[in-house]
Amino acid sequence: MIAVGIAALLWFVMFSPWTAPLLNFWWSMTASACVLITMSLTGNKNTLRSLFPSLSLRGLGYEIVLGIVIAVVLWGVFWVGDKASQWMFDFARPQVDLIYGMKEGNAPWLIALLLLFIIGPAEELFWRGYVQRTLSVRWSPTVGFVVTTLIYTAVHIPSGNFMLIMAAMVCGILWGGLYRLVPQHFLAIVLSHALWDAAAFVWFPL
Repeated sequence: MIAVGIAALLWFVMFSPWTAPLLNFWWSMTASACVLITMSLTGNKNTLRSLFPSLSLRGLGYEIVLGIVIAVVLWGVFWVGDKASQWMFDFARPQVDLIYGMKEGNAPWLIALLLLFIIGPAEELFWRGYVQRTLSVRWSPTVGFVVTTLIYTAVHIPSGNFMLIMAAMVCGILWGGLYRLVPQHFLAIVLSHALWDAAAFVWFPL
């Protein structure tokens, strides 16, 4: 898929040690997210339809609550993982600190807004709503889930940050697994991604 190649190139530019120092991470990530949204919506007309199904007010409320629950559970998983990794690996905390170092020089409120309304939703629309959906139709839902998770993990490898790569893998497994099992709750999955991003990076950093 050409779209996956474009996404991989964008992630390489954002995370590789050769290009990352030349960019403001958050603005380059926002620009990349806009590219992902465009590819998602032009590549599969059903992507947006699945995000906004015909929901009653009660149904919408359920999706919001479910999204919050998923985000809280994932934050808890990362909290436990952070403590365990520090106990097992000397390099774990310094690498996590490098990730949080990307916030320096940027207003926290701006980062939170970008994560909530652009970056988080864009990633889900692309990786699950477009890539996983397309591969699931082409092959099977399970193969689509596995391949998408592997690609989502792999695009973070140029960072050279083991903890970031493992974080991407865990997130890919959770969100991709949920999309594999309950694709009808895609809106909740998108909300959970946006909320978890803002919580983990700004509101309640690990």
